[in-house]
Amino acid sequence: MWPFSREKRAETSEIALETRNSIENPTIPVSADNFLAFFGVQTANLPNVTIDNALSVPAVWAAVNFLSKTLAALPLHAYRQTKEGPERLGGKLEAVVHASPNPEQGSFKFRQYFWSQVFTGGRGLAWIERTPQGVEAIWPLDPAKTVISRRGGRTFYTTNGIEYPGQDVIDIPFMLKSDGVKHYGPIMQASKAIQLAIAMNDYGSNFFAGGGVPPLSLEGPLPAGDAAIKRAQADIKRSVDAAKRAGEPVFPIPAGYKLNPVGIDPAKGQMVEARRFQVEEIARAYQLPPVFLQDLTRATFSNAEQQDLHLVKHLIGQWAEALEDEMNLKLFNRQPGGRYVEHNLDGILRGDYKTRMDGMARAIQVGLLTPDEGRALDNRPPMPGGDKLYIQGATVPLEDAGKQLAQVAPAVADEPDNDNQDDEAQAA
Repeated sequence: MWPFSREKRAETSEIALETRNSIENPTIPVSADNFLAFFGVQTANLPNVTIDNALSVPAVWAAVNFLSKTLAALPLHAYRQTKEGPERLGGKLEAVVHASPNPEQGSFKFRQYFWSQVFTGGRGLAWIERTPQGVEAIWPLDPAKTVISRRGGRTFYTTNGIEYPGQDVIDIPFMLKSDGVKHYGPIMQASKAIQLAIAMNDYGSNFFAGGGVPPLSLEGPLPAGDAAIKRAQADIKRSVDAAKRAGEPVFPIPAGYKLNPVGIDPAKGQMVEARRFQVEEIARAYQLPPVFLQDLTRATFSNAEQQDLHLVKHLIGQWAEALEDEMNLKLFNRQPGGRYVEHNLDGILRGDYKTRMDGMARAIQVGLLTPDEGRALDNRPPMPGGDKLYIQGATVPLEDAGKQLAQVAPAVADEPDNDNQDDEAQAA
């Protein structure tokens, strides 16, 4: 039972909910939140992370763009395995895989969108349009508007009221959850690191927008009443603003008062170091070497080159393999008949002309490529005699070493000595 009557309880409730509007009332306790709110300072909260505001962080923006564009730029072709070796396919299938997956998008545009969905929300989806003649087109699906479900051991994708069976949908998740349907996304999994990066961006912009003046507290005899305190606050703010506009380093305050900074000085709070650390954290979320996010603080010529190799071996190659496996399964089913799609990772070296030419020359000299095949990699036309494999003649098996010299020596001995004949003619 309540110890008070209904009227008394209502009165007590009103007292408990009373809003403090004066610091002179000693009967109302002052909490830290109320005190800060009274002076217009709100408790700071880390922002919620969405894909849009996460992309406002330069490191996240750079990671998503770098990975999606690099994977989109890799040459992708369809092949058939023959007795003579791999043969590149032609026709509609090659056009869909390599040139334009659908009538509205080129290969680069389509794959950049696809991979950007993987590296933001955590999943890339595309629907395979089929006709009785075969694959007609591949269309991107919006993962945010697609519901994935399993019924009878089969996976179905529903978007805009249309349901697609799993065998007709190319599906690349960043990482699947234990149920095999839902997924983890890099932005949500790295949300704490991204929150700190957003907060530091906001703090830095607010700090420098205020002319580098941190929040200040006024120390001294407080004037009586709310209005007096607000006038004192306004006076100080006008003095600070006037000094900033005039470029003056000094501004006056009333006698007996003192201004103290509130909060942490960015330099003392190691803001630069903290922001650099957030770049490293975001690079870890994407398994990217920091040098590809323009963090060159620990980069040298040697380790930057090694990070380039790390990128291809342990990141780009893995995602390329994931797309190849999914496309081979969904385009050709479980019995592909020797057909497959494959990326050409050599395309990453296209920017390094010397390395590319040295590797191509080496492949031609040891008989791995014909000159025409090497020229085709740079979209150059074939040349007469360029369809043959060549090998340098100086390279012979060990057991044949010296045989060529032995064959040449008798032939030299059988040749007439022209010098001796000339001497005899002169003597005669």
